[in-house]
Amino acid sequence: MSETIKLKKGFDINLAGKAEKKIADLPLPETFAIKPTDFVGIVQTKLNVKEGDTVKAGSPLMHDKAFEDILYTSPVSGEVAEVVRGAKRKILEIRILADKEVSYEKFTQYSESDIAGISKEDAVSQMSKSGVWPNILQRPYGTVANPADTPKAIFVSAFDTHPLAPDMGFILSGQEKYFQTGIDILSKFASVHVNIDGSGDNADMFKNAKNATVNNFSGPHPAGNVGVQIHHLSPMNKGEVAWTVHPYGVAQIGKVFLEGKYDASKLVALAGSEVKTPQYYKTFTGAAINKLVDGTVNDGNLRFISGNVLTGEHINSNGYLGFYHNQLTVIPEGDYYEMFGWILPTTKKLSFHRAFGLLSFLNPNKEYKLDTNTRGQERAFVQTGTFEKVTPMDILPTYLLKAIMAEDYDDMEGLGIYEVIEEDLALCEFVDVSKHDVQAILREGLTLIKNS
Repeated sequence: MSETIKLKKGFDINLAGKAEKKIADLPLPETFAIKPTDFVGIVQTKLNVKEGDTVKAGSPLMHDKAFEDILYTSPVSGEVAEVVRGAKRKILEIRILADKEVSYEKFTQYSESDIAGISKEDAVSQMSKSGVWPNILQRPYGTVANPADTPKAIFVSAFDTHPLAPDMGFILSGQEKYFQTGIDILSKFASVHVNIDGSGDNADMFKNAKNATVNNFSGPHPAGNVGVQIHHLSPMNKGEVAWTVHPYGVAQIGKVFLEGKYDASKLVALAGSEVKTPQYYKTFTGAAINKLVDGTVNDGNLRFISGNVLTGEHINSNGYLGFYHNQLTVIPEGDYYEMFGWILPTTKKLSFHRAFGLLSFLNPNKEYKLDTNTRGQERAFVQTGTFEKVTPMDILPTYLLKAIMAEDYDDMEGLGIYEVIEEDLALCEFVDVSKHDVQAILREGLTLIKNS
């Protein structure tokens, strides 16, 4: 039975530079990269290629030693140009020098009428070897799902409330049959929930999804977070497993069955106050962003973020898009000192707190041009009750974070650590007057619990 849930807690960060629903052409970047760091929880990366090897889109590049059947494959065809390593020879990037035209590995191709007859085992095999399986993440922990697990349900959030987030329906326009096929495949593993925006427009493919329960959520960010949605539909308990899939991943799963190829093409929203014309661009997973930002952004000291400003990854102007990202955000750097900046009267700063000098609450619909300046350094953990006001879940974030810092396993479990990953508490980091790295603290706790 579908649910309609209205959330009141949270906070919308209205930034200038939202991408207009226009698609611009982009020359194919020269290089692409798969980054093992995008996949949380990989035990030990093992290479399937070496420098100089020729690959096609869908050719295996690496696997995790703990799950050797799950392959991480190349998004394009070309030559393995470089394997970038860090400390202790940790693999950071596998770079591909791309061909002018993409050629594909061939996988089993099915007609739409064949989908219903595919067994669960055959579905796992096709998804694992083609490279689409890493689209499936598990709760708790936010790691790539284990095919041997039986999830209690699979959740798809069809809208995103993060700052400047791309429109899900727009990025999947024309891929309705692939999305539905992806839902049909996922329904072989467990019941599927497609969660839509109860206060906005939704694409027909989401509203009318078959073999799934369609639920309505409304409210400020993080109403679009799948973790928040799981909490209100079927809260996580110790020992339970749920799977989550991004709508793009659902369509990619469907395409590998209907087309018999691993298609990593995607629409990426180039957004942010420092983008001259915020809009969408066609590219592929793992694309180098140098051509994307060449001539399209303002001059100056800029921060390039693969993803959104709350949970995205800081990369340089020659960096690569993350595996799970359909957004590149460009904002000003904030590496400057502003004397008495927190106390001077202004309407240019955004704050959740109604502090003197921060008058943003008087105009909630205003778009802001914000930089990365934190306006303060880490200090003693001040309990303000603010975290609970921006977390629409029945947990106590402040006490959970303190339990993690104290490495108190019993309290971590009792305070709801199985319910959350970094994105669910990212707003706590934004509103924290103590300037703690909340997301890093939470990941430390998740790692402790997972390895205990």
